[in-house]
Amino acid sequence: MNTFNKASLLATLTLLILTSISKNAHSFDFDNGNAPAQIVIPTIIPVILQDVSPGAGDATLVLRNTILVTNAWFDAIAPYHPTAIGIYSQFDHRMTESTNREKNIAILYASYHVMLSLQPQRMQTWRAMLEDLGLDPDLDTDDTSTPEGLGIVAGKNVVFNRQNDGMNQLGNIAADGEEAKYNPVPYLDYTGYSPKNSPTLLLFPSKWQPALVSSGTGLFKAQHFVTPQLKNVTPYSYKNPRKFRAPKPTNSNVINWAGYIEQAQQVLYFSANLTEEQKMKAEFFDNKFRSLGFSAVQAAQLYNLNLMDFVHFDFLVNVAAFDTSIAIWQEKYRHDAVRPFSAIGYIWGDKHVSSWGGPRQGTVIDMPANQWKSYMPVADHPEYPSASASFCAAHAIAARKYLGSDNLNWTIPIPQGSSVVEPGFSPAADTELYFDTWTDFSNDCGDSRVWAGVHFPDAVPSGQKIGREIGGIAYDFVMGHINGDVN
Repeated sequence: MNTFNKASLLATLTLLILTSISKNAHSFDFDNGNAPAQIVIPTIIPVILQDVSPGAGDATLVLRNTILVTNAWFDAIAPYHPTAIGIYSQFDHRMTESTNREKNIAILYASYHVMLSLQPQRMQTWRAMLEDLGLDPDLDTDDTSTPEGLGIVAGKNVVFNRQNDGMNQLGNIAADGEEAKYNPVPYLDYTGYSPKNSPTLLLFPSKWQPALVSSGTGLFKAQHFVTPQLKNVTPYSYKNPRKFRAPKPTNSNVINWAGYIEQAQQVLYFSANLTEEQKMKAEFFDNKFRSLGFSAVQAAQLYNLNLMDFVHFDFLVNVAAFDTSIAIWQEKYRHDAVRPFSAIGYIWGDKHVSSWGGPRQGTVIDMPANQWKSYMPVADHPEYPSASASFCAAHAIAARKYLGSDNLNWTIPIPQGSSVVEPGFSPAADTELYFDTWTDFSNDCGDSRVWAGVHFPDAVPSGQKIGREIGGIAYDFVMGHINGDVN
């Protein structure tokens, strides 16, 4: 993605945040407002888009930020619920206050301490989040009879329990798996993963090839498998990801030449027949904030969730997606499967194929196969199973169970020319995306990865199966904590 498109995406997302869920911090109503939706989320998203994931497409670090923050919310206000028990903080219950004031204060302090741990370079942003509301970021109390104390202790407990959970957040594990005494590198891979192929040479056509990514300004970077150590991270809702397995992607094995060609032909078919709706859905689901994140806000509005319910719901769907990511990364690491761009170039070389021809080109019939590119940028991890399809499936299952309904009724306006891939060109006119149900949302999410050319068809159901299973397990786990039924 070039610099212009990154800036365009950030501007678009910021506008969406400000116009859909944000209010001026100085006018925030502590007694009736929703600090997570109105203050915390709008503060966090621009930082993550700038510092962590410019396209919000690679979910591993995005999910880490959102799960730890929503965990802190959950724990901070558990005492204000009749039965809820936090994950890392078990406070005494108290009578539920008549307004949201105490809950919002606890949530804001908890968010501050988690985000300070995750993004310490943005300290001034997190301080301003509290100061603009008249809260003191320098307050340090463990008096859990106050909402300030509840939030501070809950946030610090999440940080303490998650800084060394296998993700190497502090960089205190070196590449060789030993302790890093000097110059720690946060989130450094310590598993020893090494790709079988280089960005310029495909020696093993069944295996993942890192892409060579251009900035559009003459700078090139080779992809690295993003956070392969995620497979070792401690889940919330189950003990061991080994119970979740995806079958071998036999069509991605070059020995199965007929299957290898067939799945590449399927990707080319969708690429050559891309509709504007498919393009916009591919972009929508590629951005995890706009799709997974904002769907929680839509659910809150549609089902009239109060602050407590919103926190419970948002934490639940984040547990579902986060715990799914651990199992999916285990399988991506295990199968190490080839991406479509590598296979298509390998099969047909410089022979012409029919395909989407690139931004503003439409469908062309004379593209050399070794110049083919997917509609969406290819992610920096092996192909199988589809992570996005699995996250959406887990999210949707957990949402349906919690809300007691499949109804979503979500309309997303897409202004003319607002495409990230084809800015100023697509869509040709103002349009709308509509998801009647969570099932529709999940299905279109999975299909969009094939439309976008970043996955082969088999990767979608394999990811969805794992996501659905873990989504149900996550629901049971979170409801156990809400109902106080924790062993």
